[in-house]
Amino acid sequence: MTTETRGQLNSVQLNVVTLVNMERAAQTGSLDDALYMMDNSVGGVGQGTDHLETICKQGQVINWIIRPIEMHKRPDGTWPPMPKINNLVFLDTERGDEEDVAERRIMTELKIYGMPDLMRSPYTPIYYYWAGAVLSTARPGLYRYRLVLELEQDGTKERLYLNTENHPSLRVLKV
Repeated sequence: MTTETRGQLNSVQLNVVTLVNMERAAQTGSLDDALYMMDNSVGGVGQGTDHLETICKQGQVINWIIRPIEMHKRPDGTWPPMPKINNLVFLDTERGDEEDVAERRIMTELKIYGMPDLMRSPYTPIYYYWAGAVLSTARPGLYRYRLVLELEQDGTKERLYLNTENHPSLRVLKV
């Protein structure tokens, strides 16, 4: 592979779509059996589960998109609150304790672009996302992570923060 063609392998962005059963998560205070993840990577496993393994390459951009399941407009035409990815935390799998935060970064977060939330119309649904680029220096291997979701309670300003219990992961391949 020449130096000129090396970056072409990273040109395709990956999308990880997460569907949340908002009612179940709010009732149980848990994402267990309320979260379903899918991606467009080649060879990943766990499609439709909460422990998806996404195959990616060093330098690749990944977009985590979140949507509610069975979300319908209200009778007045407005949309109820949408789930939001508050944070994506990579876990320390090198020391065997998957609940500790990893000390080494493997991604650079890409900032939100587009219309600010305050300007959005209540008659237009908004779907939140978290985007990042895998560092070109990330060592090949399996990286588990925890999604921290923010669920706004309908009719109140109260927010419920929930963490994934079964950890999805990225499998980083060498370019």
